[in-house]
Parts: sequence; C-alpha cells; structure tokens
Amino acid sequence: MKTRSQRGRAKKRPGDKKRTLKMLRITVRALSVLAVLAALCGAAFLVMQSSGKNSLYKKADKGQMLMSFSELSETEDKGYTENWQEGDVRYQGIHYRYNEDILTFLFLGIDKKSEVRTVKNGIDGGQSDAIFLLVLNPRSKEINVIGIPRDTMAEIEVYDKDGSYMGTAIGQITLQHGYGDGAAVSCERSRKAVSKLFYGLPVHGYCAINMGAVPLINDAVGGVELTALETIDYSGFHMKEGETVHLEGMEAYHYLHYRDISRFGSAGARLERQKQYLTVYAATAIEAMKKDITLPVTLYDTLNRYMVTDISIDEASYLAVQMLGYHFDGANIYSLEGETVRGEKFEEFYADETALYELILDVFYEEMED
Repeated sequence: MKTRSQRGRAKKRPGDKKRTLKMLRITVRALSVLAVLAALCGAAFLVMQSSGKNSLYKKADKGQMLMSFSELSETEDKGYTENWQEGDVRYQGIHYRYNEDILTFLFLGIDKKSEVRTVKNGIDGGQSDAIFLLVLNPRSKEINVIGIPRDTMAEIEVYDKDGSYMGTAIGQITLQHGYGDGAAVSCERSRKAVSKLFYGLPVHGYCAINMGAVPLINDAVGGVELTALETIDYSGFHMKEGETVHLEGMEAYHYLHYRDISRFGSAGARLERQKQYLTVYAATAIEAMKKDITLPVTLYDTLNRYMVTDISIDEASYLAVQMLGYHFDGANIYSLEGETVRGEKFEEFYADETALYELILDVFYEEMED
C-alpha cells in the first residue's frame, strides 16, 4: 500500500522531461535575444553620443573669431614666444588662447504665445525678448550663461515685407529675429548678429522657444521655487518682492515675460529675473534628470511645437549626458556691461567694449604660459 506522502507526489509522465528541456531552451534563447538587444541598445546609445559630439563640433568655424579678435592683441610682436599660435592674443601682459573644446549655444525667448508658424511677412518673425548664450566648457566642467539685453545696439540685417535684403543697420538686437520667417531663417540671422557682436564667436547651435511654452517647460520639472526680485501685479498674477514662491503654469510665464514699459530700465529688470529663473531651473532640471534620464527627450518632445532648433536628437542626447557632470550656479551667469539710454522711441543699450572684450577672454579663452 502507498503511503500518504507517496500518494501526494505528482506522477511523472514520459513527456515532462522533454517539455522541461524545451522550455529551458526557449528561456535561454529569450535571454540571449534580450542580451543582444541590450547590447545593441547600448551600442546605439554610444553611436548616438559619438555622432552627436562629432556633428556639434563641425557646426561652427572658429577662424573668423580668431582672426578678428587677435587683431586686438596689445603687441605687434605676437610671435616672440615659442608657444605662440595664430589666433592667440595678449592682454595686460597675459597670453591667451581660444578654448577649442568649448561648445556655445544661442537660446532665444520669442514674444509669441502660439505654436511656431512660418510667416510670409518678412518683418513679422517676432522679437527675441530673452537672449542667452549657453557655454559648455568640457575642460573645467562648467556651464556658463551670458545674458544679452534685448535692447543691445548691434549690427543687424534689415529686410522688407517681401523678404528682400535692404542692407545693415545699427539697431536693437531683439529686432533681428523679426526680420525673417519666425523659424529657421530668423534664428540663423539672430545667430549671425550675436556672433558678430562677440567678434565672430563660433555658435554651435540655436534654440528659439515661443514664450507660450514656458508653463510646459516649468511644470515638466515640477515647478520652480525662488525669491521674487520685484513686486508684480499683472493679469491676476500677484507677487511681492522678497516673497518665496513656487512658480507653476502661467505664473512662470508672467514672471519671465512681464515688464512695465512705462518704467525706464524695465527690460534690464526683467533680464535679472530671467537670469535668476534660469539658475534655479537648471539646478531643478539637473536633479530631475538624475532621477529620470529620459527627461531631456521628454522636454524635447514637449517643446517641439513651440521650438525651432538646429540641435538634433543625437546632439541633445550627447549634451544631456555631458551636462550631468557639469557645475552651474549663480556665479556662472554673466551679463553684458554697458549703459542704457533713452533713444528717439525706445531704450538703447550700448555694451562697454572693454568689458565685453574681457568677458570673452574670461569665458572663451585660457591663459597660456610663454
């Protein structure tokens, strides 16, 4: 007679062993496929990184800057040291050389709430209310940001309503984006104007975002908390100077876009708010990215309808990974120094040429030993 334990055992069938071996082989094959897919994904990511890096450095030509900037070198005897190279400069007795590893990007905030639409009128591309240069230094692992006042007087290209070229003029640099299609043409012309203002500085990419996207960008990182730099009472939005606020949705838009045009210097005050917001936003976004590495792709997709950029997905992927290891805080934000005066109709900002020259040396050049 069988015991209870023997009766409780499952009776093995002849086909059980074959089925077990078959399932084992299927499992091994599945794991092998997953391993291959993981390897392919890893390889694809590395290829994307490499492709993004290579394409970024091919975009800009440093030759124009080295030629025009080196002309300002203090000494005619530029080659009296063995370490001197073409394009080097000497200022206040110090030998400087352009940092070829630096990547520079132009960011524009366009005064439109709508999604990006190409315009046919050659003067209705929209003004750039926010203008910033984002500078990545792989050697020092620093992110530097340069705020450019919208009313900076610079050489810009002028076009008529039909898009015909009318020549150049000295005008507020914010106007340059308006002379175009509101998309890639406007951005390229803005990049050219900013580059020329900075002695032909290489700009490796641009990103213009209609201000209507600000709530989306802000909320994608959970909002931004900061201390109000001034009192604002506008369109149902209230804030007191010195008050700590957590900006969400349209609150971020109002904080970045509002200015009292009847008050002299209001554009400069707004630039200070924009600089402050960028500092806090960058820190918030980096922390969010550490938790979710896909955040840059999410932001890219979210902004797509409001954004014009020549930065590809490969390039954005490379930059996002690189920036995780970079340092950025308020000390890394610069502003052009100069004077704001009342023009015939609008404010005009004139950059201090000496201060601009020293800023370029500080951010884009390195000291060399003779």
